[in-house]
Amino acid sequence: MNDKMKKMATGILASVMAVSLAACGSENANTPSNSNASGSGNSGSGSGEKVTIELAISKSSQDSAFIAQDLLDEFEQKHNIKVNLQLLPAEQTATVLQTKLAVDETPDIIQYNLASAVTDLNLERNFEILDNEPWVARLLNKDVLSAEGHVYSFHVSQDTGMQGVVYNKDIFKELGLEIPNNFEEFLAVCEKIKASGITPVFMPFKDAWAANIWPAAAFADYAAKNEPALFDDINANRKKWADIPEFATFLQQQYDVYKKGYTNADILSDSYDMAVGKFLNKEVAMMFMGDWLIENVSEKDPNMHLGLFAIPSAEGASLGASPLGGQLFVPKKAKHLAEAKKFLEFIATKEIAQKIVDNQGYVSNFNDVNTPELPEYKQEIVDQYITPKKTVLTTDAYMLVDRSELYRLLQDEFAGGLDPQGVLKAWDEKFNQLMKDKGVAGF
Repeated sequence: MNDKMKKMATGILASVMAVSLAACGSENANTPSNSNASGSGNSGSGSGEKVTIELAISKSSQDSAFIAQDLLDEFEQKHNIKVNLQLLPAEQTATVLQTKLAVDETPDIIQYNLASAVTDLNLERNFEILDNEPWVARLLNKDVLSAEGHVYSFHVSQDTGMQGVVYNKDIFKELGLEIPNNFEEFLAVCEKIKASGITPVFMPFKDAWAANIWPAAAFADYAAKNEPALFDDINANRKKWADIPEFATFLQQQYDVYKKGYTNADILSDSYDMAVGKFLNKEVAMMFMGDWLIENVSEKDPNMHLGLFAIPSAEGASLGASPLGGQLFVPKKAKHLAEAKKFLEFIATKEIAQKIVDNQGYVSNFNDVNTPELPEYKQEIVDQYITPKKTVLTTDAYMLVDRSELYRLLQDEFAGGLDPQGVLKAWDEKFNQLMKDKGVAGF
């Protein structure tokens, strides 16, 4: 396993609720000067005139803690710097940002996902390295904000989405069910739930990405325990996706759950936005999803008792961990570079970071900011999976190209157009072309 994969694997196992996106250092990376990063006095421009900086963010992320109006107002009052929001269409965010970066209409700050920034936005070419910013020394886990050995992004949290099987604890208790430890036990649980008149599993595969929750965790669990260098080999074209028999097995498992009648009937018509209601009405007992669904349900009904267990693709499988999202980035061509960095420094202050962590229920990433009491489900994840090191970075984190076509191929399996091996072979062809287009060596 190369240094990149070692760091990625170590980060998720070493830090509570954190994943590692770190990689080996790059000799060509230029560490920026920070002589203007902190500034002085209350003026962002140094001349006493108010400066306006542009922060680009997807419309789907308008609940971001970093753009709360009271926070923006306080920053403006203290530093004489106004933050203007550029709200980007959710379905076109990547395309719009790619265009802005290409034609030098660059925002001063961008909120995006680090893993996606690597594949979508040419991270190393377009964004500032933040290694020497004053707040970096206080980080508990740099890896969750890093790529290619450098800190490129900002967040006050080291929280990450955990992916597995969301389940209704009350239904399990009423039916005397235990958390399954392998696929056979999972099918037995499904049978008992179905016999009670409740749909065992909700599959909202109209949203293609939802079909990837099972394989993303299962593939990664297999690789971590059996072939640690597997994703290195795949990304170097030394192995193909279809070369791994276990991958086809895991796809077949998910299909079997559907074929045996343990799911909603209209899986390709039902969407994720129906999930909260399905759980609130106790129409379903389980769903292959991230722990964010539990939070969404709890917001509607705090008395719902939901939990999360690992995708039972193999005996003693690890819980999947997805990359941290919603980080802030500073483009190299930002018109107000010093002011943009000052905004990050403002959010990173102990007082402001503590407010955000408390309000959002984050796991703090600063050594002087306290993590608040966690919700029951999140504390259970820490106790049952994070602390005993039973987590694995999901397959998505190792991918260097867009995964949309893979998601569509997974839909095709449930539409009856492809069997598991057909999905993998078709993905190999698309993956090969995407890697070739990206200029990856070996393709």
